[in-house]
Amino acid sequence: MKQILFCFSILLLPVIGFSASQDAPHIIGSELSILWVIPFVGILLSIAVLPLTIPHFWHRHFGKISFFWAAVLIIPFIIKHGLSIILYELIHVTLLEYLPFIILLLALFTISGGVRLTGTLVGKPVTNLVIILVGTFFASWIGTTGAAMLLIRPLIRANAKRQYKVHTIVFFIFLVANIGGSLTPLGDPPLFLGFLKGVSFFWTTTAMFKPMLFMVISLAIIYFIIDSYLFNQEQPIEDDGEIHKLGLEGSFNLLLLCGVIASVLLSGFWHPDVHFSVYYVRVELQSLARDLLLLILTATSWKLTPKLIREANEYTWFPIAEVAKLFAGIFVTIIPAVAILKAGTAGALSSVIESVSKDGEPMNYMYFWLTGLLSSFLDNAPTYLVFFNTAGGDPVILMNAQYNTLLAISAGAVFMGANTYIGNAPNFMVKSIAESSGIEMPSFIGFLVKYSLPILFPLYFIVMYIFFL
Repeated sequence: MKQILFCFSILLLPVIGFSASQDAPHIIGSELSILWVIPFVGILLSIAVLPLTIPHFWHRHFGKISFFWAAVLIIPFIIKHGLSIILYELIHVTLLEYLPFIILLLALFTISGGVRLTGTLVGKPVTNLVIILVGTFFASWIGTTGAAMLLIRPLIRANAKRQYKVHTIVFFIFLVANIGGSLTPLGDPPLFLGFLKGVSFFWTTTAMFKPMLFMVISLAIIYFIIDSYLFNQEQPIEDDGEIHKLGLEGSFNLLLLCGVIASVLLSGFWHPDVHFSVYYVRVELQSLARDLLLLILTATSWKLTPKLIREANEYTWFPIAEVAKLFAGIFVTIIPAVAILKAGTAGALSSVIESVSKDGEPMNYMYFWLTGLLSSFLDNAPTYLVFFNTAGGDPVILMNAQYNTLLAISAGAVFMGANTYIGNAPNFMVKSIAESSGIEMPSFIGFLVKYSLPILFPLYFIVMYIFFL
């Protein structure tokens, strides 16, 4: 924690000390070869493949692998185009996208890790469904990571005596770790990136409500039918005579979570027209205030939460450290890809532009499927960013004239992040916690073939037909 706060404070020093005086030296996407996208593809394929093929090597060296792909981009770029352009792009992506993204995740992860639901629950179908739906609701407000970490252990404890419980963890991943985060930028990383790009906080709430409601109701019904059937196949759960009294430890952290919401809302609605600049990069006062408030809330939670609560939650810094290191590489290597996409048909990725549009008009169902499928096998946050820029990258136009296009991108990224373990950061975290509790989760392919394809994909086709055709 101290190291994170120190690094952030160091990064702020040049923000206060410099001011912009001329046009920024930026990348011109139409002049870039497709070869500059190789580092981005490389790091995403590393994330998708290496944890499955060489897991021990990956878990020891993922930070070095992330750094390697960033260096593969930066060093040749300096040689070919000079230092000034890449320096501007690195400072720009760090101050305006990467740091706000990581700071929000850090706040949600730390604060939610200080809350513990106590008591004994019995894993009957109704109980399981209630836990999953409660998590689904909270996911939009405390993040899919926060909601998943808050409720996965109570759900596992409730089903400790159940014979069949893998399906419950899978539906928890579907709803709490992914689809539940649809309604606000706090819910899922890709939506927060959209918020940073200028998408209104409550546009997401109103636009995503109907598609999310359809998915939640459909999956809740399917889950209840499956769990009820399997529950009836098992031996009755014996009553051990204990009093199943529920309680909440570290409840003051819920107030801190409200503070997180208020901090993000502040940056969206407060515009004092005050800014600082570093090497041509403009940082608005409201954004700086938001990030500082989030760090203060994070430090407060860490300082005031008893260590016993975090130990009972099996809290460690590893998940957030892993995300921070990997996304540092992703945010760096995505720079040329975004620049090329912004160049439109004049860029080297014109085929991508043409695949999601016809006669200059966006094909929203293609945006939905391409964003979603890439989110399934790569990561939904950078995938959202790629197609956001493919659609023009203007938040005002996307929220109005191209409303359904932005909805398709948002729904594809959030919903289809549930298709695989690597689609969204909480998925692997939930899998890891379940396996550490003795639950044999399906393999990568097993998760996709046995659960995602037969359960989620038919619902996606219905969503496409209702909203994007």
